[in-house]
Amino acid sequence: MDPSPVHVLLPRQSQSSTDTFLGLIADPFQSQIQSDAFFASLATSLGITVVITLLFCLLRPYNTVVYAPRTKYADEKHAPPQVGKGAFAWIQPLISTKEEQIIDKLGLDAALFLRFTSMCRNIFLVLTVIGCGVLIPVNIIGGSRMRSGNSGITTFMKMTPQYMYGSSAFWAFVVCAYVFDAVIMYFLWSNYRAVTRLRRACFESPEYQASLHARTLLITDIPKASRTDEGLVHITDEVKSLNETPTAAIARNMKDLPDLVEEHETTVRDLEGYLAKYLRDPNKLPAQRPTCKPSKEDASYRKGQKVDAIDYLTSRIRELEVEIKEVRGSIGKRDPMPYGFVSYNSIENAHTLAHAAKNKHPQGTTIVLAPKPQDLIWKNLPLAKKQRRWGRFINNVWFVVLTVAWIAPNALSAVFLSNLGHLGQVWPAFQTQLRKNPTWWAIVQGVVSPAVTSLFYFYLPAVFRRLSIRSGDLSKTSRERHVMHKLYAFFVFNNLFVFSLFAAVWGYITAVTNLRQKNTSVWDAIKQGNIFNQVMLTLCSVTPFWITWLLQRNLGAAVDLVQVFNLAWGSFSRKFLSPTPRQLIELSAPQPFEYASYYNYFLFYATVALCFTTLQPLVIPVTAFYFWLDTYLKKYLLLHVFITKIESGGQFWRVLYNRFIFAALLGNAVIALVVAAQGSSLSMLGAMAPLPVILFGFKMYCSRVFDDKIHYYTKGAIIDVENTSGPDEKTLRGNRLGVRFGHPVLYRPLMTPMVHAKSQHLLKEVYGGRLDGDTDGASIAGYSDISMDAMSRTQAGKPAGGNPAAPFEIVSEARMDFEYYKNRPEFREQYGGDGEMYGRPADLIRPGTPASFVTQDCHPNNSTRSSSRHSEATRIGHGEDGTSYPTGYQKAPLALREQSPDARGFDVGTQRAHQYQYDNRGALLGGAAAMGSSPPVQGERGYGPLLLETPDVEEDTSYDYFRRGRGL
Repeated sequence: MDPSPVHVLLPRQSQSSTDTFLGLIADPFQSQIQSDAFFASLATSLGITVVITLLFCLLRPYNTVVYAPRTKYADEKHAPPQVGKGAFAWIQPLISTKEEQIIDKLGLDAALFLRFTSMCRNIFLVLTVIGCGVLIPVNIIGGSRMRSGNSGITTFMKMTPQYMYGSSAFWAFVVCAYVFDAVIMYFLWSNYRAVTRLRRACFESPEYQASLHARTLLITDIPKASRTDEGLVHITDEVKSLNETPTAAIARNMKDLPDLVEEHETTVRDLEGYLAKYLRDPNKLPAQRPTCKPSKEDASYRKGQKVDAIDYLTSRIRELEVEIKEVRGSIGKRDPMPYGFVSYNSIENAHTLAHAAKNKHPQGTTIVLAPKPQDLIWKNLPLAKKQRRWGRFINNVWFVVLTVAWIAPNALSAVFLSNLGHLGQVWPAFQTQLRKNPTWWAIVQGVVSPAVTSLFYFYLPAVFRRLSIRSGDLSKTSRERHVMHKLYAFFVFNNLFVFSLFAAVWGYITAVTNLRQKNTSVWDAIKQGNIFNQVMLTLCSVTPFWITWLLQRNLGAAVDLVQVFNLAWGSFSRKFLSPTPRQLIELSAPQPFEYASYYNYFLFYATVALCFTTLQPLVIPVTAFYFWLDTYLKKYLLLHVFITKIESGGQFWRVLYNRFIFAALLGNAVIALVVAAQGSSLSMLGAMAPLPVILFGFKMYCSRVFDDKIHYYTKGAIIDVENTSGPDEKTLRGNRLGVRFGHPVLYRPLMTPMVHAKSQHLLKEVYGGRLDGDTDGASIAGYSDISMDAMSRTQAGKPAGGNPAAPFEIVSEARMDFEYYKNRPEFREQYGGDGEMYGRPADLIRPGTPASFVTQDCHPNNSTRSSSRHSEATRIGHGEDGTSYPTGYQKAPLALREQSPDARGFDVGTQRAHQYQYDNRGALLGGAAAMGSSPPVQGERGYGPLLLETPDVEEDTSYDYFRRGRGL
């Protein structure tokens, strides 16, 4: 027997660990994914989905906190349709709720999400008919010649085009590429048109017409010379002169106030946590009191020192409150910032100027429509252009580093964690353990790989949010769009390219290396490696994996419906942890819907399906089934469970549209790859060349036709300023508007520690913080020209008692529910859905509302330019000699007194006195002592004559009205 063949076979029979490792990473799915896995995955996915759905039907009627918090907390207008107690009573209302009702009850963002899901479902249902009706017969018939005599080929592989080498049947793929793109473009165009219609309806809605942000512009990057209210008006005039006087407010430097308020909130939460643990059992306190490390900002303690947690945090809260009160009282004397707001009576004028400024930068500024006040990321507004560019560059660098760094763990996880037997093949010692304890390692294999991957993707959106904030995003909604963009890019690169193409690239490199070892030239080795065939065959071999993976997404949708995590975490934390009353209240609140994450998942599923449509047509009906199922499941979650934290008015659409166009291009690239590798002539590849041009032209067409209609209420027309008169007096009086875009740290009440009622009797011994009779310096004197004693929290109409031992909120077990706190600022900001869901919209214009002393509420019911008097009021501070206040009153800041009704009655230069009309409810303050009067400071005449009109609307000056304005 010739020994040479034996010599060749021996190394293959006794592979080293290195050879085994290289073989595994060249085909990580060889022992994990088989064609029979499709049927097993289909059965388990559908079976478990049905079981979980039935479990949801049984649990839903008895747990409204988890399965229907919107029904429990929403006001009548925003409450979802009533659902009965029957197990399947939720299905009929779900089907019968139409898009118009969704918009009224949930908002345009939720309606757009459901519309996008329905669009994906419809696209893949149509593609299912084409793909399964045309491509499957073409693949089976076209590859019959090469498969003849080979009975070992599975049915799955027969449906792929890998056996059609040199066949002219690939012309069917070229035709399908055009048909697929036509279907996608039709649905994108029809939905683009529908979104435009919905946006126009949103513009005309009473809520939008009455909102403040709809008529307000945000101006950033303002030069120092123009950082006054009058300077903002000059900037807008450089863009376009309108027949209306805008009301301007330059922002003031908050300096360290935001950091102080944030530290105060963190300290209060820390104190609540220590108190909850220490007082968990009031009848048996721990032997030792809790300790903590002092704040890094507190220089009175050495580094690493541990102190009594309750005493230290109590003292720290007191110090922070005093400091916050002092800083708040001095904000009016701070320097102006490089951003400000300009408001108009007319929405048309605001949008006209925003459209005109779209490609202009007067004096280097940027003018855009202002987001809602609660949507702004305030700390990014003062950033200069250079800082934003640098932040975006660093953000992109970190994104690239994170994406590339995840390649190796992702690939190794696919090879080893998903099948520990692979690890045993390259690690003999582990193989021994694997054989000794197969059951244990089987459990580890089933948990570790999904857990590691899920944990990483759970925190990934939070990482991208933090990066987006540091890159200079001005609003939270724009940040979410950028997060979705980054998530999609990360998923496509790591989960699609790395998983699907890694084996092909590695196999190609191995083939070229082997040819070079046979003294083949580099160029010949590269050509003989046949990269196109290698990639195409690899993609065909991994199609069963992606089909089973998409089938498992159906199971994920059912798990999402049953809210397993919320149920488990709520029960676990109540039983085994020591949650604070605040945490228990937050657990009962409706959670915000993660639009960025869900949109990313849906776009990724659609991208995978479009890429593998021609390689394995069965992927299309699987994807269509997923979107059909999730259309209803997500509709229930949006109607009954989740809230929209900040309504963007459907601003996600353009990002979704662009990503879907990219997915279509990627699908065309895969078809071109198959045609280039297996097609009979290059003319097929040439016939596909126009497709990218068509898609790009379609994108530009939709952008030109629809974008301006979506973003702007009107684009306006050129106005002849000389021949156009201003609005009449009646119109001006009916369009009362105040500029109230003030930084929230100025008026938001400071948090008070919450303690369980069962521990109330122990508080005098362990706590010594703020007195009940004290205020945070913001509730009265800081934001109104009226100073009053604090009222009792428990006895209506009575002054606060002097109980110095209980300066915090006692929460009984019965009141640890979000229902009692849904209008509190600290809860509404995170779980309030703009406040609109509970009937407390924070962005509506209310005639006669007092102004913040920072924004200087200017009544724009005048047809001429506003005076610069308001800017001067926030800039000039004088001594307060000769001013006396009655006992029990706090001194109001000078800027406030200058804006008070008493001061406005003075005749300033040529300005007429501003007369006010009050209703009888003003008698609530009839017995109050007189305010100390200080003559107002006379400012310059301003940009034009100031015309102050007497309002014909009776102003609400009741005490409760002012409290509502501050959200108390």
